[in-house]
Amino acid sequence: MKRRKFIERTVGVGAAGVVVPSMLGSCVSQGDEAETEVTKSVALLPIMPSKDDISIAQWSLVDEIRQGLWTTLDFPKLAREEFDINGIEFVNTLFEVPHMNYLNQLKQNADDYGVSMVLIMVDAEGDPCSPHAEVRKQYGINHRKWIDVAHYLGCHTIRTNCRGLEEATPEENLEWAVDSYQMLLEYASEAGINVVIENHGGVSNDPAWMEKLFAAVDHPLFGSYPDWRQPGPDFDNLVYLEKMLPYAKGMSYRNQPDEELTGRMIRMSKKMGYTGWYGIESTGRDAIRQGKELLTKYLDL
Repeated sequence: MKRRKFIERTVGVGAAGVVVPSMLGSCVSQGDEAETEVTKSVALLPIMPSKDDISIAQWSLVDEIRQGLWTTLDFPKLAREEFDINGIEFVNTLFEVPHMNYLNQLKQNADDYGVSMVLIMVDAEGDPCSPHAEVRKQYGINHRKWIDVAHYLGCHTIRTNCRGLEEATPEENLEWAVDSYQMLLEYASEAGINVVIENHGGVSNDPAWMEKLFAAVDHPLFGSYPDWRQPGPDFDNLVYLEKMLPYAKGMSYRNQPDEELTGRMIRMSKKMGYTGWYGIESTGRDAIRQGKELLTKYLDL
């Protein structure tokens, strides 16, 4: 699909009140149809950070948002004034009504406080592992509006969930996931937005299964978003991180790893070449401050 088609298609997206004009037009001159081998599959590559930095996940303070203490529009100010953190990571279900005026105000607020908008965590939009082709297609359609929003805001990534069906075999889940992500990445590639998977249970907690998925899809914008928590006693944080680091396009840091393990995981990340955002997803303001202190110490910021 040509980049111009993406521009035309995303001038208006009428899904759940989301209306986002594409900013890709500024990247394509009129009459320019030339494509390199790279742009045949990826229209734009996201600008990834060249150094390590710390971001804060909106979900860390979801209880405050649900209590009405602040809204997504306040997030840049809160990140800067309360925590002096340089990046923010959104949750799609916490956007109030992402129409144009709303998104423009959010962009202005982030600019005013010098905060980078890193990614959007996408929840409640389905699972890619379905035996039904129409359900897999709908999974991709559901995520398109958040790719548009991410692109408009200047985020480089959307985070997805991939748990799979418990009653299906790993091979079946893999086949369905490959199909779903290939369709989704066809759209994401026109915007230059990464699509990542966070280990939120099911097949996404299995590093060997995830490696097979990344190999089968084989797309430069497809990657992992390792969650550093330990969901159960049989889950090995270090092994999972080691397997996912070659595909990592972000990190979800929680205070569950103690200081020693945090240091080991950061050293491993650096040794294997990861550079980028470490997103704090620890619950509550005190835990966020504690997480920032540990990350600052071991990242040498």
